[in-house]
Amino acid sequence: MPPQEEQSHLAHPKYRPDIDGLRAIAVLSVVGFHAFPHWVKGGFIGVDIFFVISGYLISTIIFGSLAGAGFSYREFYARRIRRIFPALLVVVAATLAFGWYALLADEFRQLGKHLLASAGFVVNLALWNEAGYFDTTAEGKPLLHLWSLAVEEQFYIFWPVFLGLAWRFRGGQGRHLGTWMWVATGLSFLLNVYAVHRHPTATFYSPLPRMWELGAGALLAWNALRREPHRNWYRRELRSVGGLLLIVLGVLLIQRTKAFPGWWALLPVLGACLCISAGPGAWINRRLLGSRIAVWFGLISYPLYLWHWPLLAYARVLENGSDPTRIVRIAAVVAAIALAWVTYRYVELRLRRHQGASVVRGLAGSMVLVAFVGALALGRVLPSRNDDPGLQDVMAASADWAYPDGMRTVKVEGETIYRVGEGRPHVLLMGDSHIEQFGARAVELAEKRPDSVGTMFFATRGACPPIPHVLEDRDPVCGERFDRTQRFALGSQVDVVVIGGCWTCYFDIGDAAPSPAAPPPDNYYYLDVKGRHPLRGGDGIPRSMESLELFIRLLRAAGKEVYLQLTIPVGPDFEPRTRVAGNRLGVMHATPVSPRAPVSPSQQQLRERLRQVAERGGAKVIDPVAALCTPEGQCLRTTPDGAPIYKDATHLRAAYVRQSATFLDPALEARK
Repeated sequence: MPPQEEQSHLAHPKYRPDIDGLRAIAVLSVVGFHAFPHWVKGGFIGVDIFFVISGYLISTIIFGSLAGAGFSYREFYARRIRRIFPALLVVVAATLAFGWYALLADEFRQLGKHLLASAGFVVNLALWNEAGYFDTTAEGKPLLHLWSLAVEEQFYIFWPVFLGLAWRFRGGQGRHLGTWMWVATGLSFLLNVYAVHRHPTATFYSPLPRMWELGAGALLAWNALRREPHRNWYRRELRSVGGLLLIVLGVLLIQRTKAFPGWWALLPVLGACLCISAGPGAWINRRLLGSRIAVWFGLISYPLYLWHWPLLAYARVLENGSDPTRIVRIAAVVAAIALAWVTYRYVELRLRRHQGASVVRGLAGSMVLVAFVGALALGRVLPSRNDDPGLQDVMAASADWAYPDGMRTVKVEGETIYRVGEGRPHVLLMGDSHIEQFGARAVELAEKRPDSVGTMFFATRGACPPIPHVLEDRDPVCGERFDRTQRFALGSQVDVVVIGGCWTCYFDIGDAAPSPAAPPPDNYYYLDVKGRHPLRGGDGIPRSMESLELFIRLLRAAGKEVYLQLTIPVGPDFEPRTRVAGNRLGVMHATPVSPRAPVSPSQQQLRERLRQVAERGGAKVIDPVAALCTPEGQCLRTTPDGAPIYKDATHLRAAYVRQSATFLDPALEARK
């Protein structure tokens, strides 16, 4: 009996070694960027090249099947399982096993969440939901790279159905198929361009703004089926050269600081389209992309993509978040290539020889098992190896963040903010995460003592200082959101305004200018008609202080009662994770610390400076230091039994805020 593959009703494109070579460029670009980001700055565009290739090949199969014996959804998805699942199962199993051994409790729980989401091919949505001020660094998420695989699989669910309906539109035979594809691809591209600045995380992870990249490959496939191959050799060669040039320009010009994908994604997408459309006969496609070494890397490109990131991520984890040395990164890349070849040779190829339905059922069942194990890890039923009770206390503190739990969303001036409580006064709390941390106290008062507080509105955004004209380019939404919140604050709906932020983070930064070779973690500046005034190494701090005072005066002139919330003591001494000691490959534990730690003199000086700003502007001061610190400057960091009261180096944990942050209560109380 001939193998099932030969009886397939699905049409398949003729094998093109140059497309495997294009895969090699894509995967090596991604690996190079992840391992050596200072050398291959735009290598992440390899994912966009993969999207074009996938859209082209999958759509070619679908078009040929629709025009021939018909398209079988069952056979299509069975082929996807045989293609995707074998290597994926091996990699996620190895990632889970090593994670159980080396990760801490909260890290392993997050890995379980990503494992569960990856098994359902929705990890891109999980990562999108996680993204925010308190999201852990991307480099510490071993399954982060599977977001692109999830986008592809979501496309594979939608696209065959879409093409099938379009093929049958108005009598069938696909007369309007090209038009419908252009519409879908164009709308996706416009959404990408519109949202890349307003919602950058959603644009990166969501399948809708990414669909145009796969759609571009589909349009290329549609055009290839309807037209003859290039007869003019110079057009063929120009396409090949131009496509490769666009890809090289993308790698050189695009950086992670760019608004991506957006318009920048046209470079890799058009470059890949031109390379594919040139055909296998073009000299570059035949000699370079079709070379033996390029094809070899193309054949192992999928398992190489799967393996390289967990190895690099775990290398960083073993260094406790620091960048691994160059030798370690090179070793990780070499190991990824070796593992990719082994996976391709002994897993993928062997399973391809067994095409029966039992293979598909076994692979699908194995993926269900992976999802189940991920759920056990997520639910803490399956704990990590490092489960020392002291470590558990530290991890519990690190994860203790409640904002905006217990609050309702409302729209104000076109912005989404949060509301809790009823009645008067209407209290607006505006600022960054240092206002958000007190949301737990507001909810506690509204639930336990509803008659003692008014209505509280939280209009916040992490790392956005609540001062007019103080901005930071990495989050262009800050200024726009502040302007709208300010209009709400000045309106008749608000009686009391509480302004708070991590003033220490913005102002206690020293006088040194940022080094071009080693830029600071942020680059805030005060903007006026004369231009930018940097807070670091410039005159931005006094201008920002003056702007804050004028803002308070403006609110007071509008009849508002104003409070200025000062910063809690912050610094590495208050970070619970500094207590973690030991080796991730050996034994780990949490070291005991004294209940109090000193606060720096510069923080005390800044507090007095802000107190003067408040007094000159007519605001009342809320000073957490009075409740947290002794007169000698020794500040609380644990409870008497040793439990941390901080979530991290700069935020209080919700459990402490909920019960003990009474210093905020006077600003929230109902007026008699």
